[in-house]
Amino acid sequence: MASKLAITLKKSPIGRPENQRKTAFALGLRKLQQTVVKEDTPTIRGMVQRISHLVEVKTVEEA
Repeated sequence: MASKLAITLKKSPIGRPENQRKTAFALGLRKLQQTVVKEDTPTIRGMVQRISHLVEVKTVEEA
């Protein structure tokens, strides 16, 4: 069973470099405290690592 990641935007990307703002937007994070659930893939992990100081990540197991 594939696991998923629950990614929550905890800090604002305002004032951050453009690549960090675009990464948050590409993950589907538009507002503070918004949570999106994505497949746990190397691509998503890399995006999360790039903005790790702005987000909180939890692993969600599927039944």
